[in-house]
Amino acid sequence: MAKTTKKETVDNKNKSKSGAITSWKMTKQHNIVLGSLLVLFSVALLVAFISFYSYGQADQSALSALGDRSEPVQNWLGKFGASLADLLIYQGFGLASFIFVRLLFLTGMFLVLELSMKKLKNIWFWDLFVIIIISVLFGFFATSAPELGGTIGYELNLFLQDYIGKTGTLLSLLFGLIIYLIFKIKISPDKIQTFFNNTKRELRSDLNSVPSVKTEKGAYNLEEFAIKENEELDDIHLKKPDSQFEINKEALKPTIAHSSEINLDPALKPIKMDITPASKEVVSHSESFVIEQAPEEDIIEENLASRLVADFGLFDPTLDLSNYKFPTIDLLKEYSTGGITINQEELEENKNKIVDTLRNYKIEIAQIKATVGPSVTLYEIVPEAGIRISKIKSLEDDIALSLSALGIRIIAPIPGKGTIGIEVPNKNPTMVSMKSVIGSAKFQEAEMELPIALGKTISNETFVVDLAKMPHLLMAGATGQGKSVGLNAVLTSLLYKKHPAEVKFVLVDPKKVELTLFNKIERHYLAKLPDLDDAIITDNAKVVNTLNSLCVEMDNRYSLLKDAMVRNIKEYNDKFKGRKLNPEAGHRFLPYIILVVDEFADLIMTAGKEVEVPIARLAQLARAIGIHLIIATQRPSVNVITGLIKANFPARIAFRVTSKIDSRTILDTQGADQLIGRGDLLYSNGNDVVRVQCAFIDTPEVEKITDFIGSQKAYATAYLLPEVVGEESGTNLDMDISERDTLFREAAEIIVNAQQGSASLLQRKLKLGYNRAGRLIDQLESAGIVGPFEGSKARSVNILDLSSLDQFFNNEQNN
Repeated sequence: MAKTTKKETVDNKNKSKSGAITSWKMTKQHNIVLGSLLVLFSVALLVAFISFYSYGQADQSALSALGDRSEPVQNWLGKFGASLADLLIYQGFGLASFIFVRLLFLTGMFLVLELSMKKLKNIWFWDLFVIIIISVLFGFFATSAPELGGTIGYELNLFLQDYIGKTGTLLSLLFGLIIYLIFKIKISPDKIQTFFNNTKRELRSDLNSVPSVKTEKGAYNLEEFAIKENEELDDIHLKKPDSQFEINKEALKPTIAHSSEINLDPALKPIKMDITPASKEVVSHSESFVIEQAPEEDIIEENLASRLVADFGLFDPTLDLSNYKFPTIDLLKEYSTGGITINQEELEENKNKIVDTLRNYKIEIAQIKATVGPSVTLYEIVPEAGIRISKIKSLEDDIALSLSALGIRIIAPIPGKGTIGIEVPNKNPTMVSMKSVIGSAKFQEAEMELPIALGKTISNETFVVDLAKMPHLLMAGATGQGKSVGLNAVLTSLLYKKHPAEVKFVLVDPKKVELTLFNKIERHYLAKLPDLDDAIITDNAKVVNTLNSLCVEMDNRYSLLKDAMVRNIKEYNDKFKGRKLNPEAGHRFLPYIILVVDEFADLIMTAGKEVEVPIARLAQLARAIGIHLIIATQRPSVNVITGLIKANFPARIAFRVTSKIDSRTILDTQGADQLIGRGDLLYSNGNDVVRVQCAFIDTPEVEKITDFIGSQKAYATAYLLPEVVGEESGTNLDMDISERDTLFREAAEIIVNAQQGSASLLQRKLKLGYNRAGRLIDQLESAGIVGPFEGSKARSVNILDLSSLDQFFNNEQNN
C-alpha cells in the first residue's frame, strides 16, 4: 500500500470538516418546524401582552417571587407570560411591543411558505424602526403612564431632551415618522392630492343625487346646473392621459404550449373615457347654455403647412434632374453561373480529416454539419460533453496541417449557436460578381439611407449594410488584397441606389489612378472646392483645404439643424420636403456627403497634424448632419490613425494581413491573418465578426457605369463646398482702407467681443454668406486685428477689448 503523505492527510481532514459544515443545512422540514414554533409563540406573546394590560398591576408582587409556586398570577400565560410581558412592555418598549407579535408571526409564515428572505429583512428593519419611534413618542407625551412608552422609550426621551430639548425631540420624532411614511407606506403629495380630489368628487356626487327642485314649470334650477357643469369640467382636467390604458394581466401568463415563454408585450385594454373632444360643443340639458372652445394657433399653423403640401405637393429634390435614369444591371458582368458548385468528395474528405485530427487528441465529436459558401466552407461541430473549447481552439495549426489548406479559422463558439465553427477554404472558390449582389432582392428591397452591398457571406446570402448607421468605415489590409476593389463596390452600390440630388462624394486619391474613372460623373455626384479644377483630389496639399471646408460645411449644417429644431439630417430633409422650412431663411435640401480616402497613411506622412485634426472633428461630429467617412489604409497603426479617430470608426473591414498583430490593430481581434486574399474579408461593427467574400467589379464595368451616368443631363457644376481661406491668402489683400467692406467695423467688434476669429462666427452674427465672411476675415488679418490662419482652429485675436479697438481706429484715421 502507498503511504499517504502529511499534506494528503491535512487535505482529507479539511474535506471532512467542510463536508460536516455543509451537511448542517436547513431543510424544508426544519423550516416548517421552526416556522410553526414562531407562529405559536407569537400567539402566546399576544395573549401575554393583552392580559398584562388587564392584570399587570396585580402581578407585580408575584414577579419578585418567580420561584414560589404558591404565589398566584392573573396573567393568562402564567408566570412566564407575566415576566415576559413585564420585560418587553414595562421595562422595554411599551405599547410598541405589540409589533413584535407581528414580526414573529410573519417570520414563521415566511419560513413555512418558503418566501423571499430579502422581503422579510426589509419588514424587520422598518418594524424595528417604528418600534423605537412609537416608544419614544409615547415616552414624550405620556410620562405619567410608563406602560405606554416603556422604560426604554422614557429613558431615550429624557436623553434626547437633555441634548436637543423638547422642541428638538419633537421635530426629530416627526422627521422619523415622515421617513417611515415616505419610504415604507409610499405616501407622496400626488397621492394626498388625489385622495382629497376623490373625496371632493364623492361629496359632489352626493349633492347631485338630491332631487332637483324646479323653480318654475319647464325651467331648471340654475344652481344645480352650475354644479353639474363644474363637475364635468373637473373630471376632464383630473383624468390623466396616461390612464387611458391598463395592462391586461392575462397576457402576462405563460401559455400552455410554451410554458417557459412569457409574452412581454402585454395587450392594452382601452378604458372607457368620458372626456368630450375639444373640437365639439359641450351642450347642457338647458338649450340656452353652450360652452365652446376656440381653436388653438398651433392647429392653424399645421393646417397652413398641410394646405401648402396639398397645393404644391411634397418638395422633390430630384426635380432638377427629373429625367435621370439609374444605371442598368446589364452594365455589370456575370463572372459565374450564379450558383455554388458543391463537391461532395471534398466535403466528405475534409470532414473525415477534421474528425480524425480531433480524435488523435482525444476529442470526440457528437455532430458535424457543413455550410458551403462562395470561397469558404463552414464546418459546425458539436463536441461531446466535458470537452474544453480552448483545447479545440489550440489545434488550429494541426487541423490546417492535416487538411493541407491555407487560412483555417476556428470560431469557438459561434455567437448565437451552441456549436464550434471551423472555416476551411474551398479548393475551387466561386467568384462573387457585383451583378449578382446588385441584382439580389435583399439589396433592391433594402430600406436603408445609404445601402452598401459588400458581397456574400458563408451561407451565400447577400451582405448589405447601411453606411448611415455605421457611421464611418475603416478599410485596411495588405497590398493587393482587394481594398481598391472594395471601395469601387461601395461606390457602385450607392450609384445604383441614390439619386445625384441625394448623395455627393468627395474623393481623395493619392495613388492618382484608382478613382480617376469617376471624373466623368463630376457634375452629377462629386463635390469639390470652387477653385479646384479636378473634383478628384490627388494633390496632398489640397486635401487640407478640402477637409477644412468639410468642417465648415458641418458647422453650417448644424446651424441649419438648430434653426429647424431637429436632431439629424433625415428629420431635417423630411421637414424641408414637407415645406415646413423657408428657403429664404437659408434652408435647403441637404444631400449626404461621403468622403472617400484611398490611402490615408500617405496623407499622414505628408500632411500630418493638418489632416488629423479635421478628420478627428468630422469623425466625432459629422454623423448627424450626413457627412460620412470611408478611409482605406494598409495598416491603421497608432501613428497613422490615432485612438481618437479610431474610436469613432466602429465599422471596420479587414482584408488579409500578414500577422496577428496587424489583425488586432484593425479589428481588435485576430482572424484577418487567416484569410485567403482575393477579396476575402472580415466585417465588424463593434459586435460580431462576419466573414464575407467581397463582390468583384472590374475597371471596364466601372467605366461603363460612369459613361452611362455621364452621358445624361447634369447640374451646371459639381456640388460646391464652402471656400476656406488658406495660409497664403489674406496677408496682402485689401490693404487700401477705402476698399474695406461696409461691415468691417461691425465685424471687428464681434470678433473682439468673442475673442475668436472665424468666418462662421461672422456668418451667424451678421447673416452673411461664407464668401463675404471670408473676405472680412482677410481684411481683419491685413489690418492686424486677427492672427494668421491656423488650420481648423479659430484665429487668434490681437486686440483685447472694445476700448483698444476704438483707439486702433482713431489711430488709423489720424494716420
